[in-house]
Amino acid sequence: MTAVAISTQKSSGRMQLVNVRQRMLHIAKWRLLLVAAGFGALAVASTARLAYLGVDGDAPAALSMAEALRPPRAEITDRNGVPLARALPTFALWFDARPMDGDPALVKSPQELARELVQIFPDENYDNLVSVLSAGKSAYIRHRVLPEEADKVQALGEAALQFPKEEERFYPQGTMAAFVLGYVDRNGNGLIGMEQVLDARLKDPAMRGQPVALSIDARVQGALEDELAKQIAASNAKGGGGIVLDVETGEVLAFASGPSFDPNRPSVLDANGEGLMHNVMTGQNYELGSVFKPITVAAAIDAGLITDIARRWPAGAQMVIAGRPVHDHKSYGASLNVPEALIHSSNIVLAQIGEALGPQALSANLKSLGFFEKPYLELPGRRNPQLPREWSNITTTRVAFGHGIALTPLHLASAYAAMVNGGIWRPATLMKIAPDKAPQGRRVFKASTSARMRQLLRLIVSIGTGRKADAAGYRVGGKTGTAEIADEFGYHKDRVVSTFAAAFPMDAPRYVVVTTMVEPKATVATSGQRTAGYTAAPIVGKLVPRIGPLLGVMPDDGRDIDLTDLAPLVANGDGE
Repeated sequence: MTAVAISTQKSSGRMQLVNVRQRMLHIAKWRLLLVAAGFGALAVASTARLAYLGVDGDAPAALSMAEALRPPRAEITDRNGVPLARALPTFALWFDARPMDGDPALVKSPQELARELVQIFPDENYDNLVSVLSAGKSAYIRHRVLPEEADKVQALGEAALQFPKEEERFYPQGTMAAFVLGYVDRNGNGLIGMEQVLDARLKDPAMRGQPVALSIDARVQGALEDELAKQIAASNAKGGGGIVLDVETGEVLAFASGPSFDPNRPSVLDANGEGLMHNVMTGQNYELGSVFKPITVAAAIDAGLITDIARRWPAGAQMVIAGRPVHDHKSYGASLNVPEALIHSSNIVLAQIGEALGPQALSANLKSLGFFEKPYLELPGRRNPQLPREWSNITTTRVAFGHGIALTPLHLASAYAAMVNGGIWRPATLMKIAPDKAPQGRRVFKASTSARMRQLLRLIVSIGTGRKADAAGYRVGGKTGTAEIADEFGYHKDRVVSTFAAAFPMDAPRYVVVTTMVEPKATVATSGQRTAGYTAAPIVGKLVPRIGPLLGVMPDDGRDIDLTDLAPLVANGDGE
């Protein structure tokens, strides 16, 4: 029998192959376990991080949808909901001066890049840009960059020019109501104006989603600023201001001062290097002159001193009163009654009325009108009045015709509102008041005194110094006043402040308008005059027809206040 030989070489090879395969499978399993363990650890870490943020973190996921949609600062609107100030997401232009992978931050030279940036931003200064780009320090180049501007910058191919996101305060109406609104600095703090006054309210997280409505009417504000700017230019005045005030609520419908500024790009200086942020209406006191005279007459009527409006008072070009001479612009006759004295703006007659009224009675009346305190308004920077050191007989005779006491035009506006609305003084406000929430105010004149003053003020505009303020169908009444500017060096005959204080319609007064011109010049446009009748009054004459219909006051040539008892007492006149 032949033996069969079986080869063990093939069997051994198969066993080795099986062993290798098992080792490979074992290694793969361990690798899979390690990968799974890594993903598991990552999942645990992520879950822990999310849990931490959900409890203690500031991640957006911790905010409600309502909170995420709230602006960083509440919007400010006019009384009709027109936006005056709002938050706007924008981009800045940032220069990152850090080297990139050891290479310089910029591809181009600072000079070349600065030239290209000036072409995109013409208001930027070339030398300043070169200085920033070559200083080797990261810095902002510009805030509030428009999308199309950002596209042009990116096309320059400089990775060091970056666009961090910012929240900007934007004033969509431009310069409108700049002194009312103020502005916000780079740290988000409100400066001057209502931005400063309402700073905490506008930042309050619980209230940021609710706009704040001011009393301002953007339509009226725009009209006032337009007419004011025209007259400042026409009279070559240093500045001017105006206010439109609701006589029943104290709400300020318009408040302007010029020259103004742009709160989007606030600057403290104009092109001539002079101060811009000078508020004529509340930030400066003036001896307002003859606009004071109706207030003195109202105080005398209220006190029972003037009972016969036809009584004649001694007059002339000059008279010694309380031991000192008092002058009129010219002689208007040997005697004048009260309507004539107001029409001709007689210092002599008003000084006599002040002397008869006495220091105690006149000062008490002025105090009740708020003249002994800062003007009532929410704005910061309001100026205290400059009052006489003592109320002597001489002082009283001068204050009676508007000298020796310095006030803001806002003081005057509130006083005229009380004089024509039935005798109730109310504080002025820049906050919108609900129809049933008007302040009660305090009585400072009798209703009968107010009725008489409405007649007298209408008479002044009809045939006196305020004729250029007359607007057909609107029954405007008011008084002019021109006073030399006084300082520590005395009175300056070459520098005056002219003011016109008015109300309309005088048969049922709704609004007071006060306009003030600072250092107007005699120009061709003002008929060679610098007095209020030619510089301040024309603003009212042009403004009232523009704003009357907007405020619900329509022209009516068939209506007017009854002047039949005064007409026989006066003749046509002129004065200042």
